[in-house]
Amino acid sequence: MSQIPEDLHLTDSDRDLAALQGAWEQTDLEADGISNPPDDHGAPGALCRFTGNHFAVRTIEGTLLLEGTFTIDASAAPRQITWVDSMGANRGEALPAIYKLEGDHFVFIAGDEDKPRPTTFRTGPGQTMRTFVRKW
Repeated sequence: MSQIPEDLHLTDSDRDLAALQGAWEQTDLEADGISNPPDDHGAPGALCRFTGNHFAVRTIEGTLLLEGTFTIDASAAPRQITWVDSMGANRGEALPAIYKLEGDHFVFIAGDEDKPRPTTFRTGPGQTMRTFVRKW
């Protein structure tokens, strides 16, 4: 009797979650339609590390800038991610977002909790888009 590889039972969300694991460096930021504004959550060279459904953003020196949890739904079009920060101004809020994950590039655009989930990868008022590259 042949065995079916376990990964055949994984959903697209499971695959994306697995692909996100590890460290990512932010390479671009857009907020409220403005490219690369001042940013309290992503200092130059800061890394975002994904471990399971947890994320933590730290400076090069190791200072924690932001952390929280997230859930993804890769069955939606566009793919959806919801962030819940455990610290900072948005602590405890469910921030609706969409994402693209293509190899070593990860992009998401999130809206404020009281706003609809974004539908395109272009920011307007109350939206933030971050672009990351995998850091090996």
